Amino acid sequence: MDGNKRRAQIIELLSLAEEPVSGAALARKLGVSRQVIVQDIALLRATNKDILSTARGYLLYQQENTKVNRCFLVSHSTDQIEDELNTIVDLGGKVLDVIVTHPIYGIINVDLLISNRREVAEFVEKIRTNRTKPLKELTNDIHYHTVEADNEQVLDQIQNALALKKYLRPSS
Repeated sequence: MDGNKRRAQIIELLSLAEEPVSGAALARKLGVSRQVIVQDIALLRATNKDILSTARGYLLYQQENTKVNRCFLVSHSTDQIEDELNTIVDLGGKVLDVIVTHPIYGIINVDLLISNRREVAEFVEKIRTNRTKPLKELTNDIHYHTVEADNEQVLDQIQNALALKKYLRPSS
């Protein structure tokens, strides 16, 4: 199969998927290596295909989003990650990313795409089982989350809840 046909199949598979599809799963379905999939995804992005890369795999998204989003500056301990994320998703928010501003490396932005308690639990479990440190630890726990919601009122509720739990920091 030539590359153009394979890339068309990748778009088709991602458009039919309800959840992110891993590079390994795409590679198995298309009979190529995961590295070929990574290269194909890069080529597809270069042609303006809207493909997100998440910890759980690739996701095709549409730009015609009618939702609203807001960036929250937060700080909390590592033990409070689960509570912070659950606070956001329980009120109807989707945590799109985590962002830190590192004094040497600059802005580091990683897609999270967490929208429910199951995904929060999976994220926290990955931190534990991989014995990794969360990105926020690079910046003394200070980090940002871009949160998406159906409307501004939901974002206001999330902001108030984060403030009540003392996770919210004043913007500078």
